[in-house]
Order: sequence, then C-alpha cells, then structure tokens
Amino acid sequence: ILAHRIVDLAIQKVKAIAVENLKKLKKGMRGDGKAELRKRLHLWNAKKFLQKLKRIAMLKGVEVIEVNPAYTSIIGMLKYAPQLSIDKDIAGAYVIGRRALGFKEDTPENYERLLKDKAYLEFALKRYEEREKELAELLEKETNQYERNALESELKNVQNAKKLLTNLLQSLQSEPSSCEGANGRNPEQGRVAKTTLQSAWQVLKVALLFPILGKVLPRDLSPLKPILVEGVWNRVRSRLVPLEAGGTVPIRDF
Repeated sequence: ILAHRIVDLAIQKVKAIAVENLKKLKKGMRGDGKAELRKRLHLWNAKKFLQKLKRIAMLKGVEVIEVNPAYTSIIGMLKYAPQLSIDKDIAGAYVIGRRALGFKEDTPENYERLLKDKAYLEFALKRYEEREKELAELLEKETNQYERNALESELKNVQNAKKLLTNLLQSLQSEPSSCEGANGRNPEQGRVAKTTLQSAWQVLKVALLFPILGKVLPRDLSPLKPILVEGVWNRVRSRLVPLEAGGTVPIRDF
C-alpha cells in the first residue's frame, strides 16, 4: 500500500522518486543490546520494499533515481536538521533528494573552521577520554551480559571517535616535509589532506554530537544551529568547563 501511495504522490506532483542505492542493511547481532533495532529491521524489509516500489513505478511510468547513500544521514543531521529545524530522518531524505538532482554537499564554512581549530578538537577529544573512563568503570561493575554488550558497543564507538580526532589533530600539527614531489608538492601532505576531506563529515559527527549534545544520536539538534550559522563553538566549549562540585555547565544555557 505504501509503495502505491508514494508512486501516486509522485504522479500527482509530477516528480521522480529518489532512493538510496542500498547494498547492505546493518542488522546487528543477538546480545548486542539493540534488540529493539533488530526487531524494527526485521519488520521493515527495506530491500523488498524498494524492489516493489521500483516495479510499481516502472509500471506507472515514474522514474526512480538511485543515489550513493554515503553520509546522507550524517549530512542531513549536521547540516539541514539544525538549520531548517526538521527531524534528522527528514533531513537525510532532503540530502537524498538533492543528490538525485545533482547537487553536491559542500562542508559549511564554519564547520571547516571547526575542523582546523586545535583547541576545540582537543576539547572534544577530552570529552571522549572522560566517557571512555566512565564506560570502563561501568563495565567493571556490570554483571548482566546484555548490558555489558551495550556498554562494550558504546566503548568501541568512543574509541573509534578518539582515533578520528587524534588523526585529525596529528595532521594539523604535522610539519610539511622538506622532500617535495612533482610540481613542488609534498605527496604525504596531499595524502593527509585527501584523507581528511573524505572523512570530514564523519569527523564532524564525532566532534559535534557527543562533545556538545552529550549523545551520539540526539533527537534535538537545534543547539548546533548557532555553530552552523555563527560558528560559536568556543562559547559552547566555555560553558562545559568543570564545576567546583563536579559535572559540567548545562549547554541548554547556551
């Protein structure tokens, strides 16, 4: 029914349908602490739904455009959800539609500046180091295996985030080599720049979400809007300094 409704809406609006060209869908493993996610994915067979949607669209003469799914969710979450005050899933769909129309997603200027701000990146890294310590302590006390699996999963994500931030900091701190390549360019410097560019959105995700919002996948992304538009991450960082009695200053005051 849903596939028919989508195709009929496309006909009504005289539009094509844009979808992600999904090869695989992450399902998770039993005991990973994500039973609800596995249940939802089991009930929602995306591959079969897309096949049905494309078949109905073909029969009714509606074009279906498949796009590269890389970073659509992250770009929507960081760039359009806070800016347009929309849900992160709708924002992800917005990116898919733009990609189908041939638009490219440039990194916002203020986000590019943030990726070069050593002081902020060190602050973000410190936040993950603190969380890593907290998770290690929780693991020592936890006896329930399912809870342990969930904690271990989060710990792995924290460690991966630390690695991304550390690599970026090292690339910013490295000195240009005296050995030049063709046309006076340093091959190693070019490699680092390319790697950083390719992972920019992933680094932004780990640099912004948990360090500022306190969650890996927060519902409310509106606190990112001043950073996106005005570039005031230093103001946010200054409000997260430790208090005398412990803890941090709530970012909602920002």
